[in-house]
Amino acid sequence: MTDPVSSSDVTRRRVAAEWEPQQCVWISWPHHRETWPGHFDAIPEFFARWIRAIAESTPVRVLAAADLAPQCEKFLTGTADVEILDVATNDCWIRDYGPSFVLDENSKALVGIDWTYNAWGGKYPPWDLDQAAAAEICRQQQIPCFRSDLCLEGGAMEFDGLGRMLTTPACLLVESRNPRWTESSVSQELHRQLGVLEIVWLDGGSLAGDDTDGHIDQLARFVDAENVVVAVCDDRSDENREGLEENYRQLKLWGYSTTPRVTVHRLPIPPARFINGQRVPESYCNFLRLGKGRMMVPTFAAPSDDHAVRLLAELSGSEITPIDCRDLVWGLGALHCASRDQPAI
Repeated sequence: MTDPVSSSDVTRRRVAAEWEPQQCVWISWPHHRETWPGHFDAIPEFFARWIRAIAESTPVRVLAAADLAPQCEKFLTGTADVEILDVATNDCWIRDYGPSFVLDENSKALVGIDWTYNAWGGKYPPWDLDQAAAAEICRQQQIPCFRSDLCLEGGAMEFDGLGRMLTTPACLLVESRNPRWTESSVSQELHRQLGVLEIVWLDGGSLAGDDTDGHIDQLARFVDAENVVVAVCDDRSDENREGLEENYRQLKLWGYSTTPRVTVHRLPIPPARFINGQRVPESYCNFLRLGKGRMMVPTFAAPSDDHAVRLLAELSGSEITPIDCRDLVWGLGALHCASRDQPAI
């Protein structure tokens, strides 16, 4: 389950935890109607409200190609601390194709990692613009960019800022993404590019309806270096229950053995909900941290919302901003999926 990485040439890179100070948050303006089939009309207004809410405390940079910029500007007119950049995209899930921002502790500078991207194992062509977005963001921001042949989405990685990483083998060690990579070679590449020292491979199960094959940001998240929340299901009749319970058991065992020790907290998912006959993958783990002081938590008008908000407030000590994600999740993602945080240096 865990994979400590060893190397005689220890990299001096580090991925900041999301509760550390942030320079900005990146968002891609939504435009692909088939991401929300039959329900797209509510999405631009959702993004506009969400961007305005983020900008109350953290600057926002929005990707919108030239043909989308007028619509984006119209929705965001008068909003302070929002910058619109001319970067074309295929879809809005910037967590997965945007650059991984990494602190280089030798140069005390920020670098970007441009992973290979193929829309979750080739599920949704075309993805050429999304694949090009990370390098273009880095170019426009004058951030050094390093290309990796590893096919990896940002939602498949979770960090504690100390070199520990949570992920799932179903999103990395699969033919549809990395057919010639082994667990060892993936671990070495994560160490080389990100400075990762310890990897937890969580392989219990993913959420029904999740088309990513099991992104970790739907399943388990660090709240701080000593506390992790994990999605669980208390309904014995729910198809998610067994796999999520196995994830919880694995994390509990790891939490006792790692340093510093980690306490694992159960974060029950909402009851099953369907749109057009399809289950949507609703999880409170898909929250967005805005540094130490603020956390945006997805809600779903479910009886479990209040417990999730209370638990995350208690554990994080942050101001909680609930965001109704019933429309957004029809795109099969939520707040963390649709954003990319850039740490301050």
